[in-house]
Amino acid sequence: MPAQNPVVLTKSSELQTSGGQSQGMIRQNALVGLSDGICASRMIAKPHTASQIHHHGDQDTVVFAFSGHGTIVSDGGKKKQQLAPGDYALIPAHAEHQETNESDDDVVWCIVRSGKQPEVVNIEGWGGS
Repeated sequence: MPAQNPVVLTKSSELQTSGGQSQGMIRQNALVGLSDGICASRMIAKPHTASQIHHHGDQDTVVFAFSGHGTIVSDGGKKKQQLAPGDYALIPAHAEHQETNESDDDVVWCIVRSGKQPEVVNIEGWGGS
């Protein structure tokens, strides 16, 4: 039988801020650089904040809403989809979007991407560079 890779555990208390940041949005790598095809992080949106408009390059992104009520803005700012605890969203590769938290509470999301390292490409305005 071939040797197996060990199971890797990252404790919540061990997460540190990392990656591209927006004011009020805290991105923390959880499982990064361990697999060529997948990585995971935690995003915390502080009350009354919005990320920069951005995309994730060639990476598809799955969002799981852990706590709070946050919104994904897309379609050039015309579409707003609110995620409540327990909801999932798929953000396709290169899809421009923005996360917002208009509430008085933190929003916490689990982010899983199709790549070894999370990629965040902040842009200037919808359709910007």
